[in-house]
Amino acid sequence: MEFAKVVGTNKSVDEAVAAIETALVARKFGVLWQLDVNKTLEGKGLSLAHEVRILEVCSAPRAKEAIETNPDVAAFLPCKIVVKKVGGETTIAMPRPEALINLLGDERLAGLAREVEATLLEAIAEAK
Repeated sequence: MEFAKVVGTNKSVDEAVAAIETALVARKFGVLWQLDVNKTLEGKGLSLAHEVRILEVCSAPRAKEAIETNPDVAAFLPCKIVVKKVGGETTIAMPRPEALINLLGDERLAGLAREVEATLLEAIAEAK
């Protein structure tokens, strides 16, 4: 099973981040936190050749359901969406919730993982 889904975009990293935030809110997902990897590394005296942002996103009702079904799922939460620019190409990517949930081997979470993955993929498609 493919671990991550990656989609190319003609947008800048800033534009793609703004677009994914808007698309997520429309689907009742919130961005809990955004890490600007470049700024963080620069603060430590390091530079990075690529532009990288990591967004941690969540749907509280879905997270609650998942954790109540199997508390071990908390190791995968919140969901991540990565916007990066490498070699002039900007991409929006995410680890696939279905692939992560498969690692637990808990079939009770399969439907929820498919639903979350489909919703996040819709948001990415809209944002691209």
